[in-house]
Amino acid sequence: MSRELIEALQDPQCYDHPTGDFALHETHISWVVLTGEFAYKIKKPMDFGFLDFSTLAQRRHFCAEEVRLNRRLVADLYLDVVPITGSPTAPRLGGAGEPFEYAIRMHQFDPGQMLDKLSDEGRLSAAHMDELADQIAEFHDDLPATQRDELGTPAAVLHDAEENFEQIRPLLETDAQRERLDRLAAWSRETFERLEPHLARRHEEGHVRECHGDLHLSNVTLYRDRITVFDCIEFNERMRWIDTCNDLAFLLMDLDYREAPRFANRVLNRYLQLTGDFDCLPLLDFYKAYRAVVRAKIALLTRGSPDLSDTDKQALFASYESYLDLAEGYALPRPRYLLATTGVSGSGKSWLSERLAESLNLIWLRSDVERKRLFGLSPLADSQAGLDAGIYTPEASRETYRRLAELAADVLAAGYSVIVDSTALHQEERDRLVDVAASRGLPYLLLACTAPEPQRRQWLRTRAAQAADPSEADEQVMERQQADARPLAEAERAYCLRVETADLSDADPVVRRIRDRLLT
Repeated sequence: MSRELIEALQDPQCYDHPTGDFALHETHISWVVLTGEFAYKIKKPMDFGFLDFSTLAQRRHFCAEEVRLNRRLVADLYLDVVPITGSPTAPRLGGAGEPFEYAIRMHQFDPGQMLDKLSDEGRLSAAHMDELADQIAEFHDDLPATQRDELGTPAAVLHDAEENFEQIRPLLETDAQRERLDRLAAWSRETFERLEPHLARRHEEGHVRECHGDLHLSNVTLYRDRITVFDCIEFNERMRWIDTCNDLAFLLMDLDYREAPRFANRVLNRYLQLTGDFDCLPLLDFYKAYRAVVRAKIALLTRGSPDLSDTDKQALFASYESYLDLAEGYALPRPRYLLATTGVSGSGKSWLSERLAESLNLIWLRSDVERKRLFGLSPLADSQAGLDAGIYTPEASRETYRRLAELAADVLAAGYSVIVDSTALHQEERDRLVDVAASRGLPYLLLACTAPEPQRRQWLRTRAAQAADPSEADEQVMERQQADARPLAEAERAYCLRVETADLSDADPVVRRIRDRLLT
């Protein structure tokens, strides 16, 4: 396809609707013609092996696939596939006659609202991250598992990981560069071999699904004031029929690369609380490193373009090295420890836990969420549903703490530190939690959260009015807890930090105290 067609399409006579100022966006595989209200995406006639748009039939097929796949996430952005008739010099969108090309018709959106742009400008917010995590969790949960045994297997995962290293190696120029890559490749292979049974089990259990495949901030935008994920991989089913963990890992890696690790932690914890897929944690570093190496490879391949200046080529090699730095970081072990809160409802435990998780990169386990999940309820189920299901009986509470301890053990085994956010008003509940770390020879702390009673009541009223928190405790529950609470034993005080939450505007003072106790 010549540029003649693309230039001709920048004429209002080609369209059956009013147009504004034309603009053209080009990638290595497509052109997008912006007309004002609508955008038209046209695939380039090329064959890269993993991508084949070489025939008109193939381009038509993949246009239809792109619309199908993306409408799962955003039905009102992707509209339809439009035939282009006439001739390359006098084309007509949707006209009569035999089509010689096809275009995807989409609503046009403001490129300045893309999340990569918002990130560059420091305009990403926690609310953006929460909405994005909610959409991804719902999307992954709704996807059917693959019915084809060859997709998303451990063998396919290994092939994709090793192919990256094989394709990078010839592009390197020095022995030191190749040796660095070889060390990362060896770690990747060793890690795969350790995780292979886990990968195989998740494949058998149905975690391989028709995912997005290219989930990073450049493929997310604000459209009609809503976080909108678009541009799924349509051209290669092997790249989208993957473990949901692999799909999520791309976004987390991209946030890390953009120096937004707190947002990455926030997305991960919200995703885990909504899906309950804590089983993905042992795989995340492997998949994040894999995704970083993919981006490193793309930087080197782009650097090979003859049209680039020396300055552009230097910038791309710097990007390659930054992605490799990130991948190498995922190969390093983290410090592991357990934090557990104790205190009546309204004492600021969840407020503190959320901020500590983001500051210290902790997995945040919430008793309010896991209690509901344990009894088959949505984390956002209303209080009456919980009461009807009998999830607040003494026996239900014992089961909840058993489950929290089990999850905390899994998190530590996966290489993460954890904060368990619960009231833990009885010593046997606290002992159950701290024993998870103590039995493994890992450090632990109790965080005893307190606040003046008038402040606690006010916080509980505010939370109830917002109706956006999984906790259902009200002032009456708090009063019963106060009467039932058991003080810390003398032995417990040795590993306890008392936190006056009403005195805090942020968690930084508590972060410093934890680091002094556990990380020095």
